[in-house]
Amino acid sequence: MAHDTFQVGDLAAVIGDNAAHEKHRAGYNGLWSLRHRTCKRSLFVPGIAGLNLEHIFNGDPVGPREVYFEPRHAPMTFRRLSESEAELHQPPTPTFHLESWTRFRLVAPHYIDMTFTCMPHQHAFPRGWIGLFWASYINAPLDKSLYFLGHDASRSRTSLWTQFCTQQHNDESTVLFRDDPTRLKFEPDERETLYKNFSPFRFDAPFHYGNFEEHTWILMFDRGEGVRFSHSPSGGGVNSAARTTNPAWDFQFIVPKFEVGGKYGFKARAVFRPRCSREETISEYERWRESD
Repeated sequence: MAHDTFQVGDLAAVIGDNAAHEKHRAGYNGLWSLRHRTCKRSLFVPGIAGLNLEHIFNGDPVGPREVYFEPRHAPMTFRRLSESEAELHQPPTPTFHLESWTRFRLVAPHYIDMTFTCMPHQHAFPRGWIGLFWASYINAPLDKSLYFLGHDASRSRTSLWTQFCTQQHNDESTVLFRDDPTRLKFEPDERETLYKNFSPFRFDAPFHYGNFEEHTWILMFDRGEGVRFSHSPSGGGVNSAARTTNPAWDFQFIVPKFEVGGKYGFKARAVFRPRCSREETISEYERWRESD
């Protein structure tokens, strides 16, 4: 079975691998849909997904589609672990030879805990670092912005609430952590990507939020090191009925140094709850970190 439905507290989620099923398109893995009991529609664009493992990259020029989107194309399996938890396993991929495990666990009333682990099986990363990219395609929100505590590195170190909404795809699309020392080198390439275009903003705390109808989506990480935020105003395509585009609220995880056979990963918590204040988003993050 490639997917299943989980209902815990106020949330109903369909978790699945990268197989097609009815109207769900092949290649999109993770949260196929996510609904809150008080929300009329899924947070994510129907037929695609959120927290979708999208790219593995190593600084080489972008290859053919099956390499650029290797996590979409390489075999992946779904396993239901309990009434609230599932695991996606991707064996070593054909090009990058990276194996990964992703666990999602729903926690009442409105949380999804995500644990990601990967293992490189060969030296397929010639610059010594591993790049990974996840996409969440948001279902035509009125406000396409991400919000985080951060600063403009070219002007000030004062941490303020920052509204981040790029003007177009691949336009200053990636935000680094305030103390991120890793400067990735890419071979010259005619193709632009979200992960190669950088914003002058920096985030100071490892979480961001977005507004969806009368609800708030918060994504929090157990570290700032290695984590990067990315945004596209149109990455999820066009919603013709709403006469707007679907933004992508994305993130990356960078492993700056690795050993073949080593394991690397992170923990995250997603929150999908009725709209709350900025102070409450901070409290959500602090409560999670204190309990982790």
